[in-house]
Amino acid sequence: MRFDIFTLFPGAYEGPLTESIIKRAQDDGLIEIAIHDIREWSRDRHRSVDDYPYGGGAGMVMMAPPIVEAVEATLGDDIERVPILLPSPSGALFTQALARDLAQTDRLAIICGRYEGIDQRVTDLLGAREVSIGDFVMTGGDLAAAIIIDVVARLIPGVIDDESLAMESHTSGLLEYPQYTRPQRYRDREVPEILLSGHHARIENWRREESLRRTCERRPDLLDHANLTSAERERIERWRETGVDDGGR
Repeated sequence: MRFDIFTLFPGAYEGPLTESIIKRAQDDGLIEIAIHDIREWSRDRHRSVDDYPYGGGAGMVMMAPPIVEAVEATLGDDIERVPILLPSPSGALFTQALARDLAQTDRLAIICGRYEGIDQRVTDLLGAREVSIGDFVMTGGDLAAAIIIDVVARLIPGVIDDESLAMESHTSGLLEYPQYTRPQRYRDREVPEILLSGHHARIENWRREESLRRTCERRPDLLDHANLTSAERERIERWRETGVDDGGR
């Protein structure tokens, strides 16, 4: 899969996309990441990419022509079929479900804004999809773009072990259960006895219960769309009425 990033700060990606799993995925030819400097498509000798907002207001707004022409020149004939994302606090929430859909494509473009935002005509002309990684405001879209690439790339076959993907948070609509490793006892904290039992069915039941409990505690909004049995939904209703306990830990 190929990722095309359009940015004013190409150096922002040194580190997040050049280490660990993402680096290995590139080395193995599973993904390709191309970073494009929007200033290369500026129309004046000063390489201007922003200007004052019409109607007044603070800050500067990124101009449409350099961005639109950068994307059109780079994507070429593929522009109609390549998803184009624009990280923005005004966008719809970027979710694991959307990441799975994007991982099925062979190319993804991401436009990174700065300053007070991007001329609306960029979204209109390119059909870009505005997405938000959370209810907060960042200094620009570059860190968000790196996060999006990381989330999507790890879903591409061969990047991450399939079993690891199957067991993690949000895959089943629930948060992941707590994990433990050696030592068995640390600062008076013991690994739950069930995990030492070797009884795989009981361990799976415990993990499911802990996923339910953790989701109910931390992200109850996820439960409305999770794949739950009738017994699990009844248990969650009891927790909501009486409070979620710690499961005896």
